[in-house]
Amino acid sequence: MAPASNSHEYIIYCDESEERGEFFSDFYGGALVRGEDIAGVVAAIKQKKAELNLHREVKWQRVTEQYEAKYIALMDTFFDLVKDDKIKIRIMFTQNMYLAKGLTKRHVDDKYFILYYQFIKHAFGLHCSPILEGGVQLKVYPDKIPDTKEKIARFRSYVVALARVPTWRERDIKIHPDNVTDVHSHEHEVLQCLDVVLGAMHFKLNNKHRALTARNNTRRGSRTKAKERVFKHIQARIQDMRPRFNVGANTGQDTPDCFWRDRYRHWLFRPRERIIIPVRKKKR
Repeated sequence: MAPASNSHEYIIYCDESEERGEFFSDFYGGALVRGEDIAGVVAAIKQKKAELNLHREVKWQRVTEQYEAKYIALMDTFFDLVKDDKIKIRIMFTQNMYLAKGLTKRHVDDKYFILYYQFIKHAFGLHCSPILEGGVQLKVYPDKIPDTKEKIARFRSYVVALARVPTWRERDIKIHPDNVTDVHSHEHEVLQCLDVVLGAMHFKLNNKHRALTARNNTRRGSRTKAKERVFKHIQARIQDMRPRFNVGANTGQDTPDCFWRDRYRHWLFRPRERIIIPVRKKKR
């Protein structure tokens, strides 16, 4: 167990999708909740799930025409919490047209963890978060990581070492090794809702809303249409907070502390050293 502390607490739930899309890949999502808000956030989501008779784990894959209205209602509860700044959401992804240069075998083998590390380090703007008396205990809970114990242990050590980054040390952000651990999403309501948001972005950015049925290949299926409507509702909730929000681009930087302050942001991750490869143009 991590030692007790009088410091503040931030909890980051993380989810990812390694599935390579037609246009965008390597989707990572995070939801940050302050320690003083976590009980109320979880209670609100649990209560809404109970009202909607959503007794199974909530997942983007389970969105169907039958469950469309229930998922929209649950997303309203979730985004009400985001709008109230009880939850901060970050989504990161890569674009297939950008290919990193000079990668070693280690880079390729550890790509999953390298991107996860970059996401945790930068996406929430902890480097520009407020300096709080007593410092901050950071907890990082990724959804279950499908890899070896050795790689997971190395990843944990890298995340723990983030506490030595000068801007993090200035804010007295502490990371105990026991507080970096993968979890099962069915036990965490925030992670389940994050899965829906992350899945919706993967769905839209890779034109899955245009998919035709295998039966006749002339029209879209009812499930595809239902998922598109859920995505559009999520998009509308984001645009309510950010009117000029563009789902496939970096969220704009209007103030130096926006990476922390903003309730919702997207990050199109581009390798610093890269080449551009031609791909089929994405239709809107």
